[in-house]
Amino acid sequence: MSWITKTLTSSIGRKLIMSLTGLFLILFLTVHLIGNLQLLAGDNGESFNRYAYFMGHNKLIQIISIGNFSFIILHIVTAFMLAAHNKAARPVDYAYKKTSGTSSWSSRNMLLLGTILLIFLVVHIANFYAKSKFGGLQEITYEGKGYHDLYFATAAAFKEWWIVALYVVSMLGLSYHLLHGFWSAFQTLGLSHKKYTPIIKFLGTAYSIIVPLLFALIPIIMYFY
Repeated sequence: MSWITKTLTSSIGRKLIMSLTGLFLILFLTVHLIGNLQLLAGDNGESFNRYAYFMGHNKLIQIISIGNFSFIILHIVTAFMLAAHNKAARPVDYAYKKTSGTSSWSSRNMLLLGTILLIFLVVHIANFYAKSKFGGLQEITYEGKGYHDLYFATAAAFKEWWIVALYVVSMLGLSYHLLHGFWSAFQTLGLSHKKYTPIIKFLGTAYSIIVPLLFALIPIIMYFY
């Protein structure tokens, strides 16, 4: 049995995969937010379209993008494997479930929150990524060079109330998901210390609120703009 198989079939190994892929996705969210904030640049989408062109044509970014999607899939699959393992370990629920005083709502509902984010991801890819990669976008020219007008498609999508509502709800789910996942990733990796743990928890809480909030504000602002 290979070390990969051993890792995937052990509870500790799965938690380690969840932590490492989760931390990578946190980094991705930060970079993605920086790019998305250019939607609010007030230049009719030029900054955002140039950013999207760079992200779609830079070879290094493309390699990282493949790795990112791989980590997303691995993160999702591992989450369901852990949930199935925990369910198998206790196939019959207790008649009365006593909530632990030390466990948060987000920690007890990580799979539910992850499912909400998965639905959001499917809609997001269908509306933006797929059109950008496989066609369906109109062209716009800057200084004689043609670009896909992803800004126009995004602005049009964010005029649909249900898409904006889905984004806001999903970002609320992301916030709760991160509230537990951020700190849990460091804890799983053994990076807990009485001196540094409060700092990590503070940064995790701040990140879990600020980043999803900024993501949610983008479609709200564009809806009313």
